[in-house]
Amino acid sequence: MSPGQSLLTLLSASRCEMAARGSLLLLFLPSLVTASHSPPGCKIRITSKGLDLVKQEGLRFVEQELQNITVSDLHGSEGQFQYNISHYDIGSINASADGVHIYTVLQLAKDEAGRLKISNMTCSASIARMHAGFSGTLRKVYEFLSTFIVTGMRYLLSQQICPSLEHASLVLLNSLLDTVPVRNYVDEHIGIDYSLLRDPSITTDTLELDFKGMFFPRVREDQELENHAVEPVIKETERMVYVAFSEYFFDSAMHSYFQAGVLTIELQGEKVPKDLEVLLRATFFGTIFMLSPSVDAPLRLVLQVSAPPRCTIKPSGTSVSVSAFLNISLVPPDRPPVQLSSMAMETKLSAKVFLQGKALRVQLDLRRFRIYSKQSALESLALFSLQAPLKTLLQLTIMPIINERTKKGVQIPLPEGMDFTREVVTNHAGFLTVGADLHFSKGLREVIEKYRPVPTATAYSSSQPAEPSLDPSSL
Repeated sequence: MSPGQSLLTLLSASRCEMAARGSLLLLFLPSLVTASHSPPGCKIRITSKGLDLVKQEGLRFVEQELQNITVSDLHGSEGQFQYNISHYDIGSINASADGVHIYTVLQLAKDEAGRLKISNMTCSASIARMHAGFSGTLRKVYEFLSTFIVTGMRYLLSQQICPSLEHASLVLLNSLLDTVPVRNYVDEHIGIDYSLLRDPSITTDTLELDFKGMFFPRVREDQELENHAVEPVIKETERMVYVAFSEYFFDSAMHSYFQAGVLTIELQGEKVPKDLEVLLRATFFGTIFMLSPSVDAPLRLVLQVSAPPRCTIKPSGTSVSVSAFLNISLVPPDRPPVQLSSMAMETKLSAKVFLQGKALRVQLDLRRFRIYSKQSALESLALFSLQAPLKTLLQLTIMPIINERTKKGVQIPLPEGMDFTREVVTNHAGFLTVGADLHFSKGLREVIEKYRPVPTATAYSSSQPAEPSLDPSSL
């Protein structure tokens, strides 16, 4: 059993079209859900500071929604008078409300696609008192009927608050959550699966989301890589949000690139550094002489990773271990390649993980390197003179190619319009965290309006509550 939703209390003054005064109480209540526990590759924790910011932006959006509430037609009778007020007739009514109380419970859950959704909503709303001042040619008539008109307005408005908020939550806010990436392509080789593993979990002042955080090769999108890594445990609270990535997150990326067959780099002819070419020809002169190929044939170096690289995250830093083969051959024109040597390479790269915008990026640098022969210890000894120049080749030629490929980074699952500031990366045993504060570069309404589908007349009427006319004398 695991906790499923979040507890979030929003208490603020709420105002609608008639400048209401009161309070709004929104709750995301926890519930228990049964789910098999699998460790996340990516975990997000929003702290109380982050929730406070979300509350402020949410209240601003709710106030904007309440401003759209209008009073429908009023009709009824008072003694011998029969009245029917449509759109306020001629003149205006300046109305205010006291004691506006809105209590809303939103239920958060993951849907079938693994996306965070508002799955249900309950709401109650009341207006304790209303006051109205009338103007226009029929002011005296309206003042005579003021008790009935104000009573009707109070009833109509209180009946429209919850349907309006229900539409705002289940339709509009869910369209905002649709902007969170769930399963996207990173580049032409791999994609990322950010589907939720379970419903959100809560503590008294945090909201936590467990994401699969698994990369996959586009040539085999249904491939699953088992997660045996340490589960991230976020304890920090200083920043508004913390995003944790386990070793599994990075391992799955490298495994996917390996499965896609792109962890191979080939240098031939003029792409081979001249100093290295001279040294290689001198080192393998005997082999070249015995095989008698054309001495002027261009050299070809093929560096191929032999197994998926592995990531190790420690408090002292992040490293990547890579095993590869380096095949050196001559490529005579119109003849099959002549292999001069095939050597094994063991390298350890240091990885600097940082955030740029909402993209997680990794900068790799060569830390350790050694080569040895796959045939004999004697040949390994002969290759010792190549150790330094080949390391230079990796640093100056190969590493820039690798870093250019990873330059784009991968997006972190946040809604559009929400950005990070004041980022800080902290290493732990088996995972790292990126702490940051949140900033709304776009308001909720701006993002929602951007993706709002143009409603048809039928769709609009079915999604919006009808505005009933009212006979106040029936209340």
